[in-house]
Amino acid sequence: MTDYFSDREQGPRPRIEEVVSPVVWGGIVGIVQSLITTGAFGAKYPELCPDGHGPIGTDENALSLAVQAEMPGLTWPLSTTTTIQQGFFSEIKPFSPDTLLVLDFIEFCYRAVAKPIQGSHHSFFGHYHLQFDEAEGKQAFLEDINRIFSRNNLAYELTPTGRIMRLAPTVLRESLASTRFRSGDTTLDEMLEESRNKFLNPAPSIRREAVERLWDCWERLKSLENPSNKKLSVESLLSKAANDASFRAVLDAEARALTDIGNSFHIRHSEVSQSAVTDPGHVDYLFHRLYSMIQLLLSRLHSAG
Repeated sequence: MTDYFSDREQGPRPRIEEVVSPVVWGGIVGIVQSLITTGAFGAKYPELCPDGHGPIGTDENALSLAVQAEMPGLTWPLSTTTTIQQGFFSEIKPFSPDTLLVLDFIEFCYRAVAKPIQGSHHSFFGHYHLQFDEAEGKQAFLEDINRIFSRNNLAYELTPTGRIMRLAPTVLRESLASTRFRSGDTTLDEMLEESRNKFLNPAPSIRREAVERLWDCWERLKSLENPSNKKLSVESLLSKAANDASFRAVLDAEARALTDIGNSFHIRHSEVSQSAVTDPGHVDYLFHRLYSMIQLLLSRLHSAG
């Protein structure tokens, strides 16, 4: 991905934004329109030579029909402005669709894009017959999209699998990317992996599910040392995590607080009296807080044994 002078001088920008702005949407539309013009969607939606010699470009009508069928709510031609009517007056303002719809559209384009390669020239019609390099076309598209994400501080990344991944907050990013869960309990490891995958999902509702799943992990972890007595199991875990009495007291208080949080909010239960956690920043905070505790305990679970 090409960087710019400011990136080299000042370092990468913080990737904290989660809403696709009209400016970002405009850049994405510009990329897609350029690819349509060059025929880059012609491998899947080909405009064919009248003489039957194969693709010569992109059939934009076929592409638009597929987009509208798979992306309900996304209009074609792709619009970057909207008209606001107020009485006799109207005002044109920048526009962007819902963020999740934009991210779905990017994944759709990734599946269809390929680099067009000019073959034989058809002099009668004045066009070239095309072949396609799918891998190179997808890589170029990935780099263009990720550059826009990066330059606009968006916490998303298009991966080589064609899926959009949410970038975790910086303090968690490296740990989430590199950690391999090896608690000794297969079920707990699978639950932790499920929670991590949900937390990296662009959809806020799925990220809330990640917090719920992580609290399930917390309850299971607390019983690993002694399945028949959770209180003794927790004491054993915390003892392994801290020999120092002062820090052990900190961990005792934190363990109780985390359990209380799970019982007070719509995390482990759904009583009417409980509050729902809906703010994405609060979701990140709660995930980070419990994840740090779990990581500490798992790191000492076997080493102190």
